[in-house]
Amino acid sequence: MYKSENKFKKNIYEMIAIVKLISLLFCGFIVLSEYNVWSTENFMKYSQISIYSSIIGTGILVLIYKAWIFSSKRKVMNKINLYYVIETIFLIFVFMTLIISSGGYTSGYKFIFLFIIITTTIQHGMISGIWVSSICSFFILYIDFISVPKGIVNIFFETDISLVGIFILTAWLLGCYVNLEEQYRKELLNLVNIDELTGIYNHRFFQEALTTKFEECKYENTSISLLFMDIDYFKSYNDLYGHQAGDRVLEKIGKVLKNGARDKDIVARYGGEEFAVILPKTTEEEAIIIAENIRSTIENEEFKGEENLPNKKLTISVGVSCAPKRGKNKIDLIKSADDALYRAKFFNKNRVETYFCVLDELKNDIQEEHIDMISSIKTLISIINAKDRYTYGHTERVVIYCKMIANRLNLTEEDKKNLRYGAYLHDIGKIEIGQEILNKKMPLNDKEWKILKKTS
Repeated sequence: MYKSENKFKKNIYEMIAIVKLISLLFCGFIVLSEYNVWSTENFMKYSQISIYSSIIGTGILVLIYKAWIFSSKRKVMNKINLYYVIETIFLIFVFMTLIISSGGYTSGYKFIFLFIIITTTIQHGMISGIWVSSICSFFILYIDFISVPKGIVNIFFETDISLVGIFILTAWLLGCYVNLEEQYRKELLNLVNIDELTGIYNHRFFQEALTTKFEECKYENTSISLLFMDIDYFKSYNDLYGHQAGDRVLEKIGKVLKNGARDKDIVARYGGEEFAVILPKTTEEEAIIIAENIRSTIENEEFKGEENLPNKKLTISVGVSCAPKRGKNKIDLIKSADDALYRAKFFNKNRVETYFCVLDELKNDIQEEHIDMISSIKTLISIINAKDRYTYGHTERVVIYCKMIANRLNLTEEDKKNLRYGAYLHDIGKIEIGQEILNKKMPLNDKEWKILKKTS
């Protein structure tokens, strides 16, 4: 969505900048015409000066074009700000000055107002376009009334009335088209980016939005937090009441998340019964408070039939992670939030957990040249986790227990480190075992036992 939206805006800005440049070219032609530069005699006389002036003028126009394009990157489409107001007033004033200097009510260049009417309508919509066209129309009719001497029929008045009608009609028609196009584009974006069941953003939009927001926060040197949420015992609820009842739960939770989110937050359905909330410019501490509010709100909501669930309430577990504190890129942020969610699910559910990896503690005690070894161990454990999610909690608990035992036995610091390394690596053989064996619920056969013994 962001990429297509930015591409669309870029094309619009380029088109508007070109129209404005053309209007400036017309202004130059009007000035040159008033000085009769285009006559054969004057053109030959000042041909060299004209060439140099043309080159310099072209360079100035290119610079103006680049400046317009560059400044437009920091503006929002259809949002009026002081810059646009000043720019519009300046162009209207320039056009009025040129019309007065080129004959006033007899000027043949009154149509030049069309440029500013078109660009304003495209940028800001019908209302702004009609306002600008009304100001331009009032100016043209005003100079018709005050400039014509008494007793003389203004033969230009009828033409000016038609021109005023063209101004208003152009603003109205173009404004209607811009409004319809904007409405149609929003409907298409909703079809592509909104999850039909819950009414919040879908997984596709989440990935694209997280990439954009992550880069923005990285550029501004601010934190970005991510919440992963999973409905506790949702499979049991579906088995008890059916998928239609489960869909109603998903829809209700989606509304709760959407209503409780801040304007800058992005709420999405990550998949199945999992939800995600992107929290731009939010620290981990702030994210924990937000996550706890969401958890308690859903816990206090009433859901039909929740009393028959194992914990008698329909609740959620929430995992919290923050970048750059917990990850240097988007993938690390997602993975750490997912690991935090797994911790919350593992430790009795209906809770908020932040990302924590005891392996990170070793980085503070290890020499810099061995940091890559820590990263390699972490990668191997991640591969095992992908096969067997139980291993993550198991490895973590073994490390904690080994640390407690080492302290109780008063081991040396070197022995403590070695014991912790052993705790991390004690299941490393699982990397050679297939997922179908690790997660098999039925008893293992002789061949599978041999594979386990071989890698143990």
